[in-house]
Amino acid sequence: MSTHGSQDAGGGPPAENLDYRIAHLQDRLASGELGELGVRIEARGRTVLLTGTVPSTPCRDDIVRTVHEELAGFPVHSDLVVTEASSPDHAEELS
Repeated sequence: MSTHGSQDAGGGPPAENLDYRIAHLQDRLASGELGELGVRIEARGRTVLLTGTVPSTPCRDDIVRTVHEELAGFPVHSDLVVTEASSPDHAEELS
């Protein structure tokens, strides 16, 4: 009985599928409004690592949600840094 293409012993989706799915996800992100962001998506074994910098928390949340949708069944670790610059809540005093 062949097990090619079936789930592996860990119970998740086949690992050989991951690189293809990451490439598809990168295309999806690049063609959307998040395309110009420097977000990297890498396979580390059976885990997916997100790295890069995003302009806001909602943007980060959108990316993480999209990754979880596209790569369902694979653990995702996010190291996305938010650079959101908020307005100061008080006037700056100059001497």
